[in-house]
Amino acid sequence: MSKILVIVESPAKAKTIGRFLGKRYIVKASMGHVRDLPKSQFGVNVEENFTPKYITIRGKGDIIKDLKGAVKKSSKVLIASDPDREGEAIAWHLQNILGIPAEKPCRIVFNEITKQAIQNATRNPLPIDFNLVNAQQARRILDRLVGYNLSPLLWRKVKKGLSAGRVQSVAMRLICDREAEIQAFEPEEYWTLNGLFLKTGWAPFEGKLLNYKNKKIKITNEKAMQKVLDDLKGAHYMVSKIVRKEKTRRPAPPFTTSTLQQEAYRRLNFTARKTMMVAQQLYEGLDLGKEGTSGLVTYIRTDSIRVSPSAQEEAKKYITERFGAPYVGQEGQAVAAKGKAKVQDAHEAIRPTTVYREPLQVKGFLTNDQYRLYKLIWSRFLASRMSRAVYDTTSIDISAAAYAFRATGSIIVFPGYMKIYTENQDKIEDNSKDGLLPELKEGEKLEARSLTPKQNFTQPPPRYTEATLVKVLEEKGIGRPSTYAPIIETIIKRAYVVRENKQFCPTELGDIVVDMLKNHFKDIIDVQFTAGLEEKLDRIEEGEQDWVQVLDNFYKPFSQTLEKAEEEIGHIKVPDEVTDEICEQCGRNLVIKMGRYGKFLACPGFPECRNTKPLLEPVGVDCPRCGGELVARRSKKGRKFFGCSSFPECDFVTWDKPTKTKCPECGELMVEKKRRGKGGYLLCINKECGCKVEPEDQAEPKTSSKPVPVDANLNLVGETRT
Repeated sequence: MSKILVIVESPAKAKTIGRFLGKRYIVKASMGHVRDLPKSQFGVNVEENFTPKYITIRGKGDIIKDLKGAVKKSSKVLIASDPDREGEAIAWHLQNILGIPAEKPCRIVFNEITKQAIQNATRNPLPIDFNLVNAQQARRILDRLVGYNLSPLLWRKVKKGLSAGRVQSVAMRLICDREAEIQAFEPEEYWTLNGLFLKTGWAPFEGKLLNYKNKKIKITNEKAMQKVLDDLKGAHYMVSKIVRKEKTRRPAPPFTTSTLQQEAYRRLNFTARKTMMVAQQLYEGLDLGKEGTSGLVTYIRTDSIRVSPSAQEEAKKYITERFGAPYVGQEGQAVAAKGKAKVQDAHEAIRPTTVYREPLQVKGFLTNDQYRLYKLIWSRFLASRMSRAVYDTTSIDISAAAYAFRATGSIIVFPGYMKIYTENQDKIEDNSKDGLLPELKEGEKLEARSLTPKQNFTQPPPRYTEATLVKVLEEKGIGRPSTYAPIIETIIKRAYVVRENKQFCPTELGDIVVDMLKNHFKDIIDVQFTAGLEEKLDRIEEGEQDWVQVLDNFYKPFSQTLEKAEEEIGHIKVPDEVTDEICEQCGRNLVIKMGRYGKFLACPGFPECRNTKPLLEPVGVDCPRCGGELVARRSKKGRKFFGCSSFPECDFVTWDKPTKTKCPECGELMVEKKRRGKGGYLLCINKECGCKVEPEDQAEPKTSSKPVPVDANLNLVGETRT
């Protein structure tokens, strides 16, 4: 019996699919794209309807030769590249290279790599979807039109090695605009007042000053706070209002590509790139021992939260068996994500291929990263099919003179989906165990133990992290989730931004490039314009718009702007920061340069003098081994560590930031240790000691944080918060 050839993208996927299909099938991998636009040429004929010039990718010759040989020996060819625009384009290129007739159904698609899904797909081959191909071609050519015209302009006007891109530059603008907001921000002072109240026989509970004469109070300075305290001298405190409500909270929907990237960053500290790499491994299939090789999750590039009926039924059955019928969610409760732009809905949400494959069941076959990400996907999906959480809330208003304090508490009545998964915003403070809110009646008098004023200052908007940048790109319709990881990698590699405490800070070079693009290419760097292009690409995919016309409408005004910018922009010099350190080889003052792994010192006499040295950042702590100065350094992978400035004579190093605090047990150096969700702590570097100091033991408030006793002479004593 003649063989059927199935072509997939990766060897891992080939191995998994081959096991499902049996001996009648030959499964081979194309290793991704086999043809693309040339790197060394523009590769697009704008005069001939933007005709692309495709060439065989270097290194793919042997793969193509092997595939052609397999085609000759096969009675049928099925192309099983990924079910998206990129995968459809790969299938189209393979069809052309291998000489498969255009009208012949040779394309198979599936959303999950399971035996049933693969076998169903092979029985129902489809012709190539040229709407998808044209949408991918349009995106690829748009990016080429922008990148291969703007980047050389940056080389000529600023410096070599820079790049600009249709989506990359908009992401940079968002980061730079946020930094400008932060720099322009002027903090405003405000004060809050907390009271500690007591009902006899119950533990004290806290309430916050909320109103004055039934209007929300705003205390802007120390003098105003002192007046409030003076007004409350000798006041009687009484329960004026009690409100009890039952509230429900529904689970979050299952993951899309962008929400997976965001949650994996927050919970697992994964970068977008790492998340996609590990998720791809879970999708393509892993060896699960006796069960064999199988895909653990469905297709990972999706913007839909839709779930197939069969998966819904399986989840319902599992939840009933494991938790009971009350935990089964109502149909349709997990609605579309809030604020989401147009959803293509081409694929299901990211979910486990079967909920009966529990994370602990497969833990022994997965790496730690694979297990943690699979557990996250499994838990989120299962929770999305479960019932809402139910909790009782109590709000108590306490009146004193013309002022009103409010105390609140929550008691979880029915955990619902929270039994298996909670998001950060899902956390409900359960006061039932601590007895923080006593049983009270309206009109009941209370004793006020103390009043604690606090000085605060408004904060500027936070800098973007990977998670928040991905979130805003998706909300604004910029790019596609599968492009977020390479965008972030590029702006870091080009030294347009640096990471500080996991936040993106634009460099001077990044500001210069963004300002230049703002002044001369307003459309290219405009958020709404870029989002509009994404919508047009979607319409091409749906067959509603001609891809050549979209390119033509973009390129004509862009080429005119490009010519004008070439004439108007002069050479822009990026000034180097001069230091006091002298070059040992030529006597010049060394300058600070930005490289792939951060800042370093270099001689400004390059290329005559090529002297470079690391930029040492003192941390103000002495080396515990030799007494020298500890400095921050960078590893070859760009990770910050701390070592002695006398290296190599002294080889003391630590990944954790040293502190000036000495160990209270042995007097050794203590370092900062971080832990997710609970704040950091200090740890002694002496392994034999291992002393740990928790945050409450480190507190050193700027002013006294002691509460003001109500029966004492009220002078303003509080704590400062910034």
